[in-house]
Amino acid sequence: MADSTDAPTPAAEASRPERDRPWVMRTYAGHSSAAASNELYRRNLAKGQTGLSVAFDLPTQTGYDPDHVLSRGEVGKVGVPISHIGDMRRLFDQIPLGEMNTSMTINAVAMYMLALYQVAAEEQAEAAGQDPAEVRARLAGTTQNDIIKEYLSRGTYVFPPGPSMRLITDMVTYTVGEIPKWNPINICSYHLQEAGATPVQEIAYSMSTALAVLDAVKESGRVPEEDFGKVVARISFFVNAGVRFVEEMCKMRAFVELWDEICRERYGVTDPKQRRFRYGVQVNSLGLTEAQPENNVQRIVLEMLAVTLSKDARARAVQLPAWNEALGLPRPWDQQWSLRLQQVLAFESDLLEYDDLFAGSPVVEKKVAELVEGAKAEIQRIQDMGGAVPAVESGYMKNALVASHALRRQRIEAGEDIVVGVNKFETTEPNPLTADLDTAIQTVDADVEAKAIEAVRAWRTERDADPAGAQAAQEAVARLQEVAATSDNLFEASLACARAGVTVGEWAQALREVFGEFRAPTGVSGSVGVADGGSADLVAVRDRVRATGEELGEKLRVLVGKPGLDGHSNGAEQIAVRARDTGFEVIYQGIRLTPEQIVSAAVAEDVDLVGISILSGSHMELVPDVIDGLKAQGAGDIPVIVGGIIPESDAAKLRELGVAAVFTPKDFGLNEIMGRFLDIIRDNRGLPALETADA
Repeated sequence: MADSTDAPTPAAEASRPERDRPWVMRTYAGHSSAAASNELYRRNLAKGQTGLSVAFDLPTQTGYDPDHVLSRGEVGKVGVPISHIGDMRRLFDQIPLGEMNTSMTINAVAMYMLALYQVAAEEQAEAAGQDPAEVRARLAGTTQNDIIKEYLSRGTYVFPPGPSMRLITDMVTYTVGEIPKWNPINICSYHLQEAGATPVQEIAYSMSTALAVLDAVKESGRVPEEDFGKVVARISFFVNAGVRFVEEMCKMRAFVELWDEICRERYGVTDPKQRRFRYGVQVNSLGLTEAQPENNVQRIVLEMLAVTLSKDARARAVQLPAWNEALGLPRPWDQQWSLRLQQVLAFESDLLEYDDLFAGSPVVEKKVAELVEGAKAEIQRIQDMGGAVPAVESGYMKNALVASHALRRQRIEAGEDIVVGVNKFETTEPNPLTADLDTAIQTVDADVEAKAIEAVRAWRTERDADPAGAQAAQEAVARLQEVAATSDNLFEASLACARAGVTVGEWAQALREVFGEFRAPTGVSGSVGVADGGSADLVAVRDRVRATGEELGEKLRVLVGKPGLDGHSNGAEQIAVRARDTGFEVIYQGIRLTPEQIVSAAVAEDVDLVGISILSGSHMELVPDVIDGLKAQGAGDIPVIVGGIIPESDAAKLRELGVAAVFTPKDFGLNEIMGRFLDIIRDNRGLPALETADA
């Protein structure tokens, strides 16, 4: 019999490779107030989150204080309201900014948010007996600050493209010297994919934005040639990862390859470290479904693999949406679940022990080459137009995205692209996670907006009650406008505003008066729909629309409106395109309208139906305003329908108020929606139901 021993055998003591450091793990978070969000951040950090990702509310993102008319219904809904330095102090109370990595999803007013962040960090340093300049130099994180994609997809732009690019250039040239670890811009293809971009468009449009930014910085002459590599090294990207995770992984490898080539050949960057493609990611929220939302968990995992499996193209930072985002605002527990998904992959699996798993794969190499070739051709097309800014101003990029999104919707409707639980495998058991929909999501206290309005007014009153404080604020705003009228860097003037207690709304309004405002092309009129031919369902609806128009002796007219500050216009654009293709005359004026403007347009255009699109949660405030406005104008007989992320309890209340129909993400069939439009119009006009061709 062999001697027994306690010593492990060679097989038992097999060594494990050294593990790579995990990516930064974040949760996109913020709601209600600075104090409530601070509490949430500190809880998330205690759970093992390694960075912060700040979600600002829409008034903050678009440069309005909570008491502005356009802020109605939007305060504290999709993020935290930050109006001044006092709010920024509270947001990061007991969170040492010199040790934190913070991502701020902010664009049009990114300069002012970073100025407030810097001042808050310097105040923390002084209170701790540290050197403020030393702490400032250690500040690490990112401001999104990609205004070009805001014109195309997300809609939180304020100023015209020229002044907006100037603000970005000013931030880049300031931070490269003063906050050298900060990423002043996070070129963002995330929202491009949500707006319909194919992988080739996503690569090409974000790279074209990068070229526009770097060329502008170079042309400013503020950065010595020998230091330009430092600027390139601080350009970061924020991407999307969809459920087609093999293609998405190849997309990331294509990004890496193309960025290295651009940095080397166009900008002469010789240091490989400065040419690294550094990116963060939030996986695709657009693909999350309201129907069978439990399936969103596996979608999120697959999408995370797209940006983590390949070491040579692995994300530097990852934030995952929650399973219930198509239902409403996630709860802290939902966000914890998403954080734990990251932690299990990073710490329990052996992924980080290996070199790149796909190096040398002919399948991957072929797909990457295909994406690079397509992206290069599209980049050249945009450069031939004069670059990204002219391609935005002409409407080219927006039209292309709306057309791509329309094709995506058509594939889903035709069953060519399967979405489990939506257009296939719809049979399901009752879901215990959503048995009580009112508790399955986070709700914002009803008095959040009133408290924020009261607080910002009290801030201004207290500031201006002190003659010295009032004078400091007035002089800071005057100086800001003075510098804005020149080509000098605006960052120091913005810092002075932050220290003087100037509010975000005051800062933005001062620049609006110098730069003007902008309305981006909608992309609807130039988009490619299916006006000729189309599916049998579409043709049937078109025939019914034509027949109804002949009965009434007029062409049916539909107004699609987006009240408030919600700039996510993808759904509204697709409704407008399909309504046009089914024979309706469509009035669509784009985003950021007041209820009064929508009412005026509905009356002036004598429409047969008003469609309201709201995804920000402000439906209970803004839709009643539209209904009341129509009644006040003697047009209360015009039916109103609403679409958005709307809990069933709210949908019931809206129907009680007179809304004819409520559509949510589960209503994906555009032809069926158009049929509902027609039925509502016929009923409202006293016409009998019109049988479909297959009835």
